[in-house]
Amino acid sequence: MITVNNVSLDFSGQKLFSDVNLLFNAGNCYGVIGANGAGKSTFLKILSGELEPTTGSVEIPDGERMSVLKQDHFAYDSFSVLDTIIQGNPRLYEIMQQKDALYNKEEFTEEDGELAAALEAEFAELNGWEIETEISKLLKGLGLDQNLLYEQMSALGDKEKVKILLAQALFGQPEIILLDEPTNHLDLASINWLEEFLMDYVGTVIIVSHDRHFLNNVCTHIVDIDYNKIKMYVGNYDFWYESSRLMQRMIADQKRKADEKIKELQNFIARFAANKSKSKQATSRRKLIDKLTVEELPASSRKYPYVGFTMDREIGKDVLTVDRISKTIDGIKVLNDISFTVAKGDKIAFIGENEIAQTAMMQILAEEIQPDEGSIKWGVSTSRSYFPKDNSEYFNGCELNILQWLSQYSKDITETYLRGFLGRMLFSGDDVYKPVQVLSGGEKVRCMLSRMMLFGSNVLILDQPTNHLDLESITAVNNGLMDFKSNVFFTSHDHEFVQTVANRIIEITPDGIIDRRCTFDEYLEWKAANK
Repeated sequence: MITVNNVSLDFSGQKLFSDVNLLFNAGNCYGVIGANGAGKSTFLKILSGELEPTTGSVEIPDGERMSVLKQDHFAYDSFSVLDTIIQGNPRLYEIMQQKDALYNKEEFTEEDGELAAALEAEFAELNGWEIETEISKLLKGLGLDQNLLYEQMSALGDKEKVKILLAQALFGQPEIILLDEPTNHLDLASINWLEEFLMDYVGTVIIVSHDRHFLNNVCTHIVDIDYNKIKMYVGNYDFWYESSRLMQRMIADQKRKADEKIKELQNFIARFAANKSKSKQATSRRKLIDKLTVEELPASSRKYPYVGFTMDREIGKDVLTVDRISKTIDGIKVLNDISFTVAKGDKIAFIGENEIAQTAMMQILAEEIQPDEGSIKWGVSTSRSYFPKDNSEYFNGCELNILQWLSQYSKDITETYLRGFLGRMLFSGDDVYKPVQVLSGGEKVRCMLSRMMLFGSNVLILDQPTNHLDLESITAVNNGLMDFKSNVFFTSHDHEFVQTVANRIIEITPDGIIDRRCTFDEYLEWKAANK
């Protein structure tokens, strides 16, 4: 349990949030959301004690241990994997060090014996004899080889380190777990395992994540950071999103009678509660939602960019033929003898364990690079827009401001038109005069999406379009691609994004591809049944 009393934080002379009073209870999972820069990670640092608030306090009952997902991937390079994970429980690791020092002494005194006995008792109380069993389960769940236990952290790759640090945060049954973007760099199997782990967890979990599917599956509450306030709401992300949008519409529509508003909101609560019964967390969440009153629903002031793609001309029947293409990058064959044809209306998600292979496929489709073997043939009626995973070449060394930058890609270069366009993408007022070189990752993505929307293409090619975006922008891109009436080729780690946009899944494997016309969830079910 964590009690937050009257917490505020002034950061570099600016008030990040104020008057925060919250109670985080055991058995619940809290998803922390907010726009980029709102202070999500900062709030977690205050909860963990890493950062002192300007006013107020954070109280944790004596004896309750908090575990935090570390972000520094190099901090444990001098340790083995086993020692790194055990340090998730600092007291247990300290006892082990003390025991080793005692038993290695040349002269073992009576006092040493008494201390050793006390340490052994505490070691057993902390389940010290189960260390390797517990850690082996964590590694297996995260898809790591048990043989890694005695490897040095410095010898591991970034993806393996991310998983080891996650195992460290989950180790030893802490009463409180704080996780900042825990699904980053995890494969789908590891994310599914983590969801199950957290749904079975009896302590308090607080998570910052941009993964809507993950938040929906594990969260009982949403903690929203909005306009310098932090408020807590019952329900998962979908419930928060739908109810906040409904509340915004109700507040804006002053013509309706108050009792009609209340009745519609109450019907919404009842409808949502009845439809969410898929998991253990959902069962408890439904009970909480049943007790809600209209006054407890969120009236968020969050703004969503407008992402919408229109075609200058309809696409024909012949879209794309890919014939036996292969590609080797840095001496490794990432695409191997791949063939497929594309029909009108196909929205294809390219998935797989090798991100380099996915990006190579996107670059070949966009004709940024050529395959080593084979060919691709686009239909004569196609026009294509490409969103690259790495957009640095569009901004590095560019001395233009946003308005000037976008005018390069627009048929209408009047300031009135461009300002209106950028305003819908949340660049308002003097924002349009910001040099593009100093934009944040999310702002650059919004610029690249604006550029794509101006082209009027009937084929969209997007490589990880949700990277660097906040939940509002991810939702806007998701909705824009769902509404687009022509062909889409894309890669994404966002489960919800893939599930709602794609009607066809192509998995890139070392031996070629697996190609199925279905949703993402249907594909995962098919794979599980055909292992």
